[in-house]
Amino acid sequence: MSRSVHAVPGAPDDLVRALVAAGVADERLLEAVRATPRAEFVPAGERAAAYQDVPVPIGEGQVTTQPSLSALMIEALSLSGSEHVLEVGTGLGFQTALLARLAADVVSVEMRPGMARRARENLTRHGVRNVDLRVGDGSGGVPDRAPYDAVLVSAAFPEVPAPLAAQVRPGGRLVQPVGPGGHEQVVCFARTASGLTRLRVLTAACFVRLRGRYGFPPDERE
Repeated sequence: MSRSVHAVPGAPDDLVRALVAAGVADERLLEAVRATPRAEFVPAGERAAAYQDVPVPIGEGQVTTQPSLSALMIEALSLSGSEHVLEVGTGLGFQTALLARLAADVVSVEMRPGMARRARENLTRHGVRNVDLRVGDGSGGVPDRAPYDAVLVSAAFPEVPAPLAAQVRPGGRLVQPVGPGGHEQVVCFARTASGLTRLRVLTAACFVRLRGRYGFPPDERE
């Protein structure tokens, strides 16, 4: 018998309290977290930690972004509800679901087919219909759906890949961990007439490396 979500320790409100303690103030974002059961976006064996403010393993050597960190990154995009958003790194779809609640639509790209399949199942099960989930190399973005009002990159590289920078609409924002992988500054950029301009550093954090043609080699070890 599968374990009921109701038996999982904690609740979405526990995450909301952690986000507020971390400085997240966007009420729309906090409500999206309340409405999105993280326990159903992590592997069954990790559900005990679903409502703790911690990253959890999701398979294939990947972990989720810590919820408060994900929320700080989303908040920095300043979404009002009308935006066309690109997410690089779908994972199992929890962050994708939050973005989908806050924007008009989301294009999310995941390089691991098995993970993308599970994310698609999770999103479908929760009625999230405004996500175009692609399997592919996120370091190059998704040019056929560009430009984007906001781009959120959930993996680290020492600079913003040129294709991603080019796919941000003038006046739009991009948030990415900038660094070698494992020791980053999470930076919010704005797209201006001259290119990307660094607005501010959100926090220090540790992320997996961005893999692909415009990132680290796919077969390179961490």
